[in-house]
Amino acid sequence: MQEQTSSSLAAGSLPSSSERSSSSALHAEVKEGMESDDEIRRVPEIGGEAGASAISGGEGSRRTGQTQRSAASSKKRGRSPADKESKRLKRLLRNRVSAQQARERKKAYLIELEARVKDLETKNAELDERLSTLQNENQMLRQILKNTTAAGSEGRK
Repeated sequence: MQEQTSSSLAAGSLPSSSERSSSSALHAEVKEGMESDDEIRRVPEIGGEAGASAISGGEGSRRTGQTQRSAASSKKRGRSPADKESKRLKRLLRNRVSAQQARERKKAYLIELEARVKDLETKNAELDERLSTLQNENQMLRQILKNTTAAGSEGRK
C-alpha cells in the first residue's frame, strides 16, 4: 500500500481518500508546495476569505507566502476532483435547504390564501343576504308607492 501511495505521489496525482487515511507514512512524505492532509480535508467556506477559513478550520496558523502562491496557481490551473466534489456537495445541500424553504413558503402562502378565501366567502354570503333583504324592501316600497299613487289618482276622479 505504501508503494502505491509513493508511486501516486511521484506520478503527481493525489492519492485516493482510502490511501490517505490508511497510510501514516504519507505525513512524512509531504513535499514542498503540496497541501497537507489537514488542508485537503478542510472544506473551504463559500464566499469566505482564505485566511478566515483557515482560522475557522481549527488550524490556528496562517498560510505562508509559498503555500498562498501554490494555492493561487492551482486555482488558475483548475479545481482538483476533491474541490469539485466538495463544491458539488455544498451546492446540493444549499439546493435542498432552498427547496425546503420554498416548500415552507408555499405552504404558508396556501394557508393564508385559504383563510382569505374563507373570509371572502363569509363576506360574500353576508352581502348576498343583505342584497336579498334590500331587494325585498325595494319591492315592498315600490308596491306601497304604486298603491298610494293608484289610490291618490282614484280619489281625484
